[in-house]
Amino acid sequence: MSQNDSQMAQLPPVEAGDESLIILESLLCVMREKNLLSRQDIELLCQKVERRAAGISKNPLPCCPDKASNARNYLQRLTAYLGQRYGGKHLRRVG
Repeated sequence: MSQNDSQMAQLPPVEAGDESLIILESLLCVMREKNLLSRQDIELLCQKVERRAAGISKNPLPCCPDKASNARNYLQRLTAYLGQRYGGKHLRRVG
């Protein structure tokens, strides 16, 4: 067994979707850092995910309600993190 094989055997198991989540988190951070995404864009994304998770979108999330709720909650936490780290203007609420 080579040294790489022994190192890989010691790594904890990765759950399905973890790699994608890490890539997407990093992508959102890089895009926000380079001002390719505004805070308003991220808030709109959060609203869209919330509508899809609630099933009131033309394209509801194609997964079980628990996973849709988890996605909504996770994105809200990520949005708060990005807002604290990178700042920016909030979405203007017209009411």
